Amino acid sequence: MKRGSTNFLRFVILLMGTGVLALCIFALPEMWRGGSKEFPMASYAVFLIMIGLYATVIPFFVALWQTLKLLNYIDQNKAFSDLSVKALRSIKCCAIIIAVLYIGGVPLLFPIADADDAPGLIIIGMAIACAPIAIAVLAAILQRLLQDAIDMKSENDLTV
Repeated sequence: MKRGSTNFLRFVILLMGTGVLALCIFALPEMWRGGSKEFPMASYAVFLIMIGLYATVIPFFVALWQTLKLLNYIDQNKAFSDLSVKALRSIKCCAIIIAVLYIGGVPLLFPIADADDAPGLIIIGMAIACAPIAIAVLAAILQRLLQDAIDMKSENDLTV
């Protein structure tokens, strides 16, 4: 892989991290204030949802860090190493944690959906929870393929 493409991926990761950080600093506090005013009977649910969203930021940034490490391994021609498998395992675990937090937050959407008479909010919440599950599955598949490639490479190195 050329260094230009890994630099582009680093730039995309930087943009993603900056966007999420900006959301955490500016948008989530406003959403909390607005949600508490609009749904006073469900203000506890809005508060717990905001805590859940802030809790998902930690594994998100850990996954971004592991992705940057994986790109460094690719640049150093260490893509087929146990370090890459560890990075993919960490990304998979972070995605699972995010999915569990999102799925755990879906029941908190019931009072808001009931107050706003919007049953589709629950479906949207579950759809959002599916994205980290898809990422976890992809990371698990890549981890398994990479581990198999490393095993095959070590077997071929031993036979030669």
